[in-house]
Amino acid sequence: MAKKEIDYVKALTYHPNGRMATLRALTIPERAAAFEKLSPYVQQTILKQLKIHEIVDLLDHMDMHQAERVLARVHDAKRREKVVQRLKGDVKEKMDYFLRFHPKATLQLINFNYLFLDGALTIKEAAELISEYYDETARYPEVLVHHKGELIGEVPLSSIVRERSNSVLKKHAQPLQTITYQAEINEVIETLVSTNSKKVIVLDRDTSVLGIIYADAARLLFGKLPAESLYDFAGVDDSERPFDSVARKVNNRYRWLILNLATCFLAGSVVLMFQDTLNTLTILSIYIPIIAGMGGNAATQSFAIMVRGITLGTISIQNAMPAIWRELWAGLINGIIIGSIVALVSTVWKGAPELGLVVGLALVGAHIVAA
Repeated sequence: MAKKEIDYVKALTYHPNGRMATLRALTIPERAAAFEKLSPYVQQTILKQLKIHEIVDLLDHMDMHQAERVLARVHDAKRREKVVQRLKGDVKEKMDYFLRFHPKATLQLINFNYLFLDGALTIKEAAELISEYYDETARYPEVLVHHKGELIGEVPLSSIVRERSNSVLKKHAQPLQTITYQAEINEVIETLVSTNSKKVIVLDRDTSVLGIIYADAARLLFGKLPAESLYDFAGVDDSERPFDSVARKVNNRYRWLILNLATCFLAGSVVLMFQDTLNTLTILSIYIPIIAGMGGNAATQSFAIMVRGITLGTISIQNAMPAIWRELWAGLINGIIIGSIVALVSTVWKGAPELGLVVGLALVGAHIVAA
């Protein structure tokens, strides 16, 4: 135990008058780390003086097993129940937010079977806690290790069996893949798909551990790796990353761009077919980029939604038709809205309602095709 940490524990133990001020001066991770080293009597005294949200913050930095023991020292049943409900509500709310990365992801995907142990503990002390945990739950836990309340890694059970009993845990801590519950969906998917680690630790914004998600279990939700599908649609190599060299980026992309160029020439040839009409009604050339641009924007929206659905496994061959029909109807209605606006502008601007009607119908058609 570091000297500064020992001083905190001594101050909390032997100076009751300044105890709460000392505790509240610590960061929440430090507070939890110091609290677990106090005697049951001192812990009980502190719990009586803490507010509900302070107890919740404290328990948030402990594993479930340890939190249950601390809660048992809150003798006021109503107060204890408030803490439990608040703690459960916070964890569920945060995990539900994290699990939004896939519609089939549920709380069953999250594992709470772990111990969050101080890295200063010896192998022998850790083994005793693991044995106690097993006696109560009939399961061996994952062993996560912290320093002053901050996660520093895990110690495999094999290391605890193999290493000397007087060796400290932090010497054998191995790094872990972590992610915050507030991470963006694409970051969550990328982490779960590309990680070489068997497990990913989900952290709260205050760095406390919310739970463990096993990468293999998460990947089963996707079937094929979703990242590969997204890269294929985008026309880039699935191994390309933001900081790759310019030469690598060019080599990965130029073939797809040449193919796109061919389709652009094809679109241009359609315009060329109506050259005589455009020479007669030059006003039409103003509306060509409007129709093409709005159709492209609508296609991008449909593309994004459908690719995301395919990626996450919510759209398959079996259920694709209802999704396609909804996109078509959305394209029709959006086309009518946008087409009506352009038709009105054309009528007011040029006094040509017939032209406005033609452009409006063209936009409706473009939106339907885009969908």
